This record gives sequence, C-alpha cells and structure tokens, in this order.
Amino acid sequence: MTPSAPSMLGVLKLFIIPVGGGIPAGVMLAQAKGLTWPLTAGIYLVSDLLLAIVFEPILRMLAMLFGKIPFLARFNAAFKVAMARSTAQFSGTGAGPFALVMIAFGVDPMTGRASALAAGHGFIAGWAFAIAGDMLYFAVIAITTLRLNRYIRDPDTTMLIVLGIMFMAPILVRSIRRARQPA
Repeated sequence: MTPSAPSMLGVLKLFIIPVGGGIPAGVMLAQAKGLTWPLTAGIYLVSDLLLAIVFEPILRMLAMLFGKIPFLARFNAAFKVAMARSTAQFSGTGAGPFALVMIAFGVDPMTGRASALAAGHGFIAGWAFAIAGDMLYFAVIAITTLRLNRYIRDPDTTMLIVLGIMFMAPILVRSIRRARQPA
C-alpha cells in the first residue's frame, strides 16, 4: 500500500504538537495508515526541521532583547550559569555536543537549541544537536508505544499509558535523585 499525502500530513500534524504529546498518537496513526518505520521517522524529522525554521527567529529576537534590557541581561547571565551547572553532569567541559544532545533529549529541542546558542553554537550545529537529541527521544517513545500496543492492543489505552509515563517519569527520577543525595 502506497502511503497517501493526507495520511502523512495527519501524522505530521500530530508530531508538531509541542512537548512530545503527539509522538504516541502520531506513531499509532502512522501504523494504522500503513506507514513504514523509516517514513514515520522521516516525518518526525520534518517536524523538527519545521520547528527550527519557526523557532530560530524567535530565539534570535529574544537573544537580541536579552542583550538590551538590563533585567533580561541578568536573566540571560543566570541562565548561562545554570546551564553550565546542569551540563556538568554530562561532560566535564560544559555544554559540549553530548551534553547538548542530552538536554534536547531530556527537555525538548527548543531548550536544546537555546542551550546551544548560549554555548556559542550557530544555527546548523545548534539545531543538529537539538534535533539529534529529539530524534533519540522520538525513537524511545515510538518503540515503547509500538511494543506496549502489542500487549494492550488498544491504541487509546496505549497512548494514555505512554503519555502518563512521559509526564510522570521525570518527576519520579527527580524524587529518587533527591532521596539519594546526602543531606
């Protein structure tokens, strides 16, 4: 069965939903429409490229404003310090490529790109790190969704479970980390 443009557009629309909520729904729709795994991943990549085109001008405008408004300049400096502190856990030298990919994987591609810009990376490298992290996140969520649906066999229930895990897992990880830290 040859995939149709409306099928692919429907999947793309779900993937454009911010905060990763569209991934399980998009993956399930792609499977229902008979789209192959590589095509589905390609559609997700297109959604990331569209995000880069839309978000980059906004990011550049904010960066310009942060340099001109004293309050925002202080916020920008604090953000850079916080970013350096949080990326230190991924690499000893600050916001290197691996750390930036992990930021995009762990938070979202916009935060990954903002961190890359703060670390001095330009458009191509910055978005490459952000998209690489987001594609890894997509792979984890997509594989989880498809494997779980093999057992549950109900796309709606599968999507709800995966969405619940997506939102609860970071909270659980933070709680465990806090509990393990010495007082």
